[in-house]
Amino acid sequence: MPEERLQKILARAGIASRRHAEQYIVDGRVTVNGKIVTELGTKADPERDHIKVDGKLIRLPKRMVYLAFNKPKGVVTTASDPQGRPTVLDFVKGIKERVFPVGRLDYASEGLLLLTNDGEFANRVMSASTHLPKTYLVKVNGRLTPEQEERFRAGVPLHGRRTAPAGLRLIKPAQNPWYEVTIIEGRHHQIREMFKHFGRLVEKIKRVKIGFLELGPLQPGQCRPLTAAEIGRFRRILKLGEAKDDKHP
Repeated sequence: MPEERLQKILARAGIASRRHAEQYIVDGRVTVNGKIVTELGTKADPERDHIKVDGKLIRLPKRMVYLAFNKPKGVVTTASDPQGRPTVLDFVKGIKERVFPVGRLDYASEGLLLLTNDGEFANRVMSASTHLPKTYLVKVNGRLTPEQEERFRAGVPLHGRRTAPAGLRLIKPAQNPWYEVTIIEGRHHQIREMFKHFGRLVEKIKRVKIGFLELGPLQPGQCRPLTAAEIGRFRRILKLGEAKDDKHP
């Protein structure tokens, strides 16, 4: 394998985004063949060189796996849970590679979640700078006024920082209406907090779309591999380029 910049190798291994990987290098946390490296232009061969972060050897996955999963309500978006609750990985069967969830869905939320072992792909999907939209169906305990809807779309101040502009569309008028919400960020409990800002509580939330990818007919607890066309489209959107060695189940 040809040599690559260290920050790219760390990102591919899922250690951190390229930007954060650069900081790891500058901070002296990365070694190559036992020597601390602090030069950002340093290259290495991940198959030949021993690359460690904080003393831990990193390895790149041999095969890239990309899955779409319909997370049920009452499942945690982690690899393990100290409280013994079911995790998203409990539903992944027949995949030998170790995959991890891309971002999070709240315990009480459901819907589309990506799973992968491609660290750089995951970092790009989660990065707010990518502006990859995520769309949700949200049931709340009362309608917003037209003025509140406009303020919601413009961005809401949360914890001292305004959210990015959001999409908001009433899709089912009722005493407890359903809204379609599209955001490009992923702050903790963001949609719940945005509605709470206007005195409304979220009763149900379901993610139905990530970028172009729709949840479709996937049932809760089911997952499927992304197609080669879907992977290629994501890589173009995320500006990752075409990786000749990428494979999928």
